[in-house]
Amino acid sequence: MEIMGRDIYTESYRIAIDVAGAPVRALVPERLFSERGTRPSHQQAYEGIAQQKRKIETAITQLASGQTPKPPYDTITLIPSSV
Repeated sequence: MEIMGRDIYTESYRIAIDVAGAPVRALVPERLFSERGTRPSHQQAYEGIAQQKRKIETAITQLASGQTPKPPYDTITLIPSSV
């Protein structure tokens, strides 16, 4: 998993993983790492991503194969490869 920084417009973190040997990029909403609806600091977000790494990777893999992940990971969206 590679964290490619924060997308300020979507309030998400850009994450890249390999799925079946191909790179897949996704936007992971920072609210998955917030406490009581507040915006997490970068440190909190990175720690949250590390703690939820397996679930995030599973959700991105499911999205790449056309499946819908379980909530709250169903809020993750794929970034088209042409972007």
